[in-house]
Amino acid sequence: MFHASRVLILEPRVPSNKPATPEARARKPGPVNLRPAPATADPGLGARLESIRARVDEALNDWLPAENVAPEEIHRAMRFSLFGGGKRIRPAVALLTADALRGTPGDALGPADPALPAACALECVHTYSLVHDDLPAMDDDDLRRGRPTCHKVFGEATAILAGDALLTVAFEILARRAPPDLVAAFVRELAEGAGTQGMVGGQVLDMRAEAAAAKGRSRGKPPAPRRQDPAARNLLQTIHRWKTAALIRAAARMGAIAARANAMQIEAAGDYGLHLGLAFQVADDILDVEGSARDLGKTPGKDARKGKLTYPALYGLAASKTRAREFAAAATRALAAFPGGAPILAALADLVVTRKN
Repeated sequence: MFHASRVLILEPRVPSNKPATPEARARKPGPVNLRPAPATADPGLGARLESIRARVDEALNDWLPAENVAPEEIHRAMRFSLFGGGKRIRPAVALLTADALRGTPGDALGPADPALPAACALECVHTYSLVHDDLPAMDDDDLRRGRPTCHKVFGEATAILAGDALLTVAFEILARRAPPDLVAAFVRELAEGAGTQGMVGGQVLDMRAEAAAAKGRSRGKPPAPRRQDPAARNLLQTIHRWKTAALIRAAARMGAIAARANAMQIEAAGDYGLHLGLAFQVADDILDVEGSARDLGKTPGKDARKGKLTYPALYGLAASKTRAREFAAAATRALAAFPGGAPILAALADLVVTRKN
């Protein structure tokens, strides 16, 4: 649950060095990322996103069990899903927020960057959610990040277990790799962002709304006039806030905690992440209407076919695009509490509403 009044003030402390990775987790040659970095009008942001993706992938490659570690099939499925491309937006939010608040680029800190375990844990949780979302019992998708989904390659049972394992390893990474005095705060933020009043709860509401639409279609009922339905609009806001924005909010707060920011800055980071996440999801809804499978790396048009609650369905495309820009502007306003206004985070807010994938 979001607790707007909950604050956390952390005293500066030097991050402790972690023990060497066990042999069973020995680093293998780095995975190939199949998707290009998102295009952006800010070349500085583009370079930072590419650097972040490389850092996160390298750390994950080091910290996850290798494919030849038993049971091999689960580790292959985990790595297939985790290293199959993706924008790494949630890790980027955590790492860029930490950089903006402490004034020291994480690249300079290397593996000692306390935000890096947070970033990797976030990506594991996000990827587990995608693996489960694609299952026949949920979105039933065959394509993710430009290639077959995990259950299409490894089977449904292994895909379910791979998602479970990615969720579990996220908290293992925090326990093993984060500074000990930050672990509890990181765990709390991640658990809340991913929980029943966060990502999981949003998926429940989304599936419930989809099931209601399917039930109506099976009985031959015409679609309800949703554009003038305030209850549907309120439900959509909750779905977006929980399913997508909650984890991005957690990412920003975890970045601020890693920077040992003050309470006001942690709250501002959460506000930034919340509105960034809302902008991101509205843009995703728009791309499902206007995008192509080649650009998106997944099947477009499925939201409308399934009768999902989306911004274009309830507001139309023009109003949806306006709303996405409004959410991005609200995210940027939250950066007033950051030193210098954190222009790179403002550029990220612009990117999420202008992207093509």
